[in-house]
Amino acid sequence: MKRRYLLLAGLAAAGGCGRSSNVVAAPAETADARIGTAVQIPADSRKSGPTVTGELLDGSSFDLQSWRGQVVVVNFWGSWCAPCRLEAADLQATYEATRELGVQFLGVDVRDGRDAAKAFNTSFGITYPSLFDPASRTALRFADVPPSVIPATLVLDRGLRVAAVFRKVVTREELETSIRAVAAEQQP
Repeated sequence: MKRRYLLLAGLAAAGGCGRSSNVVAAPAETADARIGTAVQIPADSRKSGPTVTGELLDGSSFDLQSWRGQVVVVNFWGSWCAPCRLEAADLQATYEATRELGVQFLGVDVRDGRDAAKAFNTSFGITYPSLFDPASRTALRFADVPPSVIPATLVLDRGLRVAAVFRKVVTREELETSIRAVAAEQQP
């Protein structure tokens, strides 16, 4: 329970993450959880990801299991988040550049109103789906490798195990490099 409060405190304190390309490899148990970090988790250290279901911004239902067998990028964001605005174009460009590899993107809109979130996506030309998660419950499901800041981006391998964690504004270059490395792996 204490861990959940710490995660929520981290989400509440989020903001102002800088751009950094210091990506390190680390086992999931020791993955650096500080704001501003990026961690690539070796395949033999990855743990199964959580069940992720919910309602998308358009009102339809979503189940992450439907994307098993594909690399999945999960980005936690909010329309109120200035750093999220900084990375929005890079996320969309990376989505477009990696779709042919069998990569899916899922936004998770937190602490937001549905209309504000839709306006954000329209404004930045975001075409991939986003869960509507105003209570930030989805982040709590990633207890082993929590996205403890907004924005945060996770790369899941084809078995839906967390392969990379970016607790900062992510750039197209570093995200695409991570995605391509995970997409090149043998399916677990």
